[in-house]
Amino acid sequence: MTTANCPYFDDLRCQPAVIHPPQNEDCTDIGEHMNEPAQHTAKPNVTVSSSVRELLECPVCLNAMYPPIHQCSNGHTLCSGCKPRVHNRCPTCRHELGNIRCLALEKVAASLELPCKYQSFGCIGIIPYYSKLKHESQCSFRPYNCPYAGSECTVIGDIPYIVAHLKDDHKVDMHMGSTFNHRYVKSNPHEVENATWMLTVFSCFGQYFCLHFEAFQLGMAPVYIAFLRFMGDDESAKNFSYSLEVGGNGRKLIWQGVPRSIRDSHRKVRDSFDGLIIQRNMALFFSGGDRKELKLRVTGRIWKEQ
Repeated sequence: MTTANCPYFDDLRCQPAVIHPPQNEDCTDIGEHMNEPAQHTAKPNVTVSSSVRELLECPVCLNAMYPPIHQCSNGHTLCSGCKPRVHNRCPTCRHELGNIRCLALEKVAASLELPCKYQSFGCIGIIPYYSKLKHESQCSFRPYNCPYAGSECTVIGDIPYIVAHLKDDHKVDMHMGSTFNHRYVKSNPHEVENATWMLTVFSCFGQYFCLHFEAFQLGMAPVYIAFLRFMGDDESAKNFSYSLEVGGNGRKLIWQGVPRSIRDSHRKVRDSFDGLIIQRNMALFFSGGDRKELKLRVTGRIWKEQ
């Protein structure tokens, strides 16, 4: 588990900048591990000396270096992403860099195998150096982001930790069971703040689900949307389905779909319109009365596919 503001540093001291493995043809001679599967079988743990790690660390961005690794005439190295940033001057000795590649260091890197940086979360894979970034971007043990959309929350962790965080820090309502019946009321429905109104967590089938309901602007038209997210990975999310229903005055709208994983951001799900969308005029019609107050009752259920 982890807490907010507690970044995950791997053994190569990754910084916020993202460095992608090489795609150009001139480095295929040492990139034989690049196309291996993202998940690797467990091997006896290996130890890479700190001196080797330091050799593979770019002195400018402090990220791990990938081919082509450049060097100056004095042997100082830096990554290809930082070379344009230093105006072709070595950041260590200020000599001109030219186009010298450090093939020896590239081959050393190709021979290394390192543990996944999510080892503390349960990943036991030992990964070839040039496959490490790809593996970690897809690792099933990587932590989840907090799904709360009402603030820019930076907390990450495994599912039990995220559930406890939502309950204790965001004061999110927790419900047991696979059916729900919620009433959303707003005194001034003409205000659209692009903010989440409601997040509710449901526990059923041994899993957790997040129900979102909010107002946002679709072009020039204000709309309301409700959708469900699964607190787990994409493949597990496909084992479930859900339905949502809203209505009033003898009419109703029904939505049925598959919950999206919280691996997908709240904004990504919302902006793909993957949920029950209610135009404001229709929402006010469902609310009845003088149409000056929003009163929507959203019902639904979650079930597991056979």
